Amino acid sequence: MNALLRLEQIKKIYNGEETETSALSGISFSVDEGDFVAIMGASGSGKSTLMHIIGFLDRLSSGRFFFEGENTSRFDDRKLAEIRNQKIGFVFQAYNLLARTTVLNNVLLPTIYAPAVNKKAVQEKALKILNDVGLSHRIDHFPNQLSGGEQQRAAIARALINEPRLILADEPTGNLDSKSGQQIMEILQDLNEEKYTIIMVTHEQYVAECARRIIVLKDGLIISDAEVMTRRVAKNGLIK
Repeated sequence: MNALLRLEQIKKIYNGEETETSALSGISFSVDEGDFVAIMGASGSGKSTLMHIIGFLDRLSSGRFFFEGENTSRFDDRKLAEIRNQKIGFVFQAYNLLARTTVLNNVLLPTIYAPAVNKKAVQEKALKILNDVGLSHRIDHFPNQLSGGEQQRAAIARALINEPRLILADEPTGNLDSKSGQQIMEILQDLNEEKYTIIMVTHEQYVAECARRIIVLKDGLIISDAEVMTRRVAKNGLIK
């Protein structure tokens, strides 16, 4: 398979007034198209920093980051924002839906900045995606009228609207009960079967085992990178 992204000796240093803090200390790995990678590690291990760099929400201090074969370290902020909006779909633990906006319009938000948008076609696509994630009956509701699981499904629909090359899911089950978490992981596994590339941060081993590969971080370094030998199938249940 072709590598969708490749990181080479990525370092991230935060400069304080008196001290420097190293969040990533030389991270190297690649992710092939169609892979499903879970990233684990204790608090402070560098998981969030790594996700921010992969999602172009933060810049690396040194090293090289290739996305679709291009060295993104040379890109300006405008180019990075274009990739972030058009080629990456984000799913956050806290959902990040606009409170005063309907479910349908929340899903449509990323298309505002997409080039040459056919509004009718995009709305039809949004309705189809919402139907696929089981929210066709909720399109005119607001986030506070939805359960946590429904809000996360709306967030996944929003992540899919621009047909991204990569889905980044940061603790997608972190705020959910077991049943809702199972439903979210089932959706992510189904998307992966459709050849979507997914990178997911989680602190739960049983959630990580729904992925195809698990990378473990400690103190800004990779201490383990292995394929999941017995992959958990979400629709069969997630057992804590």
